Amino acid sequence: MTTPLWPLAAFFILVVVLVGAILVFSFLAGERHRERTTGDVYESGIIPTGSAQQGIPIKYYLVAVAFVLFDLEAVYIFAWVAAFRETGWAGYFRAVIFIGILLAALIYFWRIGALDWAPRVWNGSRQTPARTRPDKTESEEQGQ
Repeated sequence: MTTPLWPLAAFFILVVVLVGAILVFSFLAGERHRERTTGDVYESGIIPTGSAQQGIPIKYYLVAVAFVLFDLEAVYIFAWVAAFRETGWAGYFRAVIFIGILLAALIYFWRIGALDWAPRVWNGSRQTPARTRPDKTESEEQGQ
């Protein structure tokens, strides 16, 4: 028993026609003005300064990825808690393994420095957090 495909084709055609009609209507009824400041950027009442092509530090990306990962894992743990009675001891041990993997991921993030926001400087064989006041010289730090 096969189902007819004409309803799917009719729906697809209807969507294409509707999108085309909306685009044509928007083009015909839209405003057309070209003042001097029409193309200027205006964000939240603040006139922008500088280039919009500035790079975002990788720390923001790492924190965003870590947040998404650990937030999503919290959803799984909440679901496990809701089904705790049905899963029994087998579910408990699986959840312990899951939380152990999460803990390992958190330790990994900590070890690579994804949770440290201070800039790092190379000090011999290990990296240490940078000075809080970079304008101090080494002689000032030693008290001379």
